[in-house]
Amino acid sequence: MEGKQVLVTGGAGFIGSNVANHLSADNDVIALDDCSFGTPANLDDDVTFVEGSVLDDDLPVDVDILIHFAALSSRGMLEENPREGAQVNVDGFVNTVEQVRAEGCDTIVYASSSSVYDNDPPGREDDPVTAGTGYEASMLSRERYAEYYNDMCDDLAIAGTRFFSVYQGYGGAEEHKGEYANTVSQWADKMARGEQPVLWGDGEQTRDYVHVSDVVSAVEAIADARLAGVYNVGTGHNVSFNETVALLNETLGTDIDPVYEPVPLSNYNYRQRADPSKLMDATDWEPRIEFENGIRDVCAPYV
Repeated sequence: MEGKQVLVTGGAGFIGSNVANHLSADNDVIALDDCSFGTPANLDDDVTFVEGSVLDDDLPVDVDILIHFAALSSRGMLEENPREGAQVNVDGFVNTVEQVRAEGCDTIVYASSSSVYDNDPPGREDDPVTAGTGYEASMLSRERYAEYYNDMCDDLAIAGTRFFSVYQGYGGAEEHKGEYANTVSQWADKMARGEQPVLWGDGEQTRDYVHVSDVVSAVEAIADARLAGVYNVGTGHNVSFNETVALLNETLGTDIDPVYEPVPLSNYNYRQRADPSKLMDATDWEPRIEFENGIRDVCAPYV
């Protein structure tokens, strides 16, 4: 991507800031964020920061490409604030798409979620999906609206990204997320300070951990190809929580046992693994950061 006008909503957040910073090398990038879960400190000087909400009526929408990541981006956030979650995740999505479309934007990439998959991996885009939580319902609503826009607008390409477990580490742009940061990052920080990580259940649940740099390249590839539909962004490999803690111990040079607590949630996703072949077939993208190398990056500030 080069020479484009790009709007990244949620652009001061974890994934959004990484995308905005990367694209700003060759494009004019605006990062819009209300600073509820992001901070402009995450952004490079080349990115234009605008403080605002995706519910506003006067968004900076004279752009070629919209990268829409603004959301209450976890189950807990929506359970604590269900009305706000629906407004931001669904109304904010429609509001932003309508405004950029009216100004001639023809390429949109938006965040959905892999949480819609059940516990029978690998998750494939044509699998049946469910809305077991308000968060999942809001992300699936985005996907349904995107189907509508793709069918209605011949000149618009709108693609959703079902992100799996995205991580970077507190040495990147995750620290401001606190309890909502990826478990790898939270556990690494705790263990580096000699604290025990808390694992739910028996620790044998799995996640498909995908490094944020691979997410950034996936988003750029989707925008460049002007894809439509939904696409998994994951590695195709999963790791248990117990294996993750063992790898963190090995990398940090620690010997810390986790604490196991009962799972406090219903509809909990125990097993997760992406099938990323649809995206790989549609573009030249492939995940490049192996989990062991990603763990080393996460732990580097502590060792």
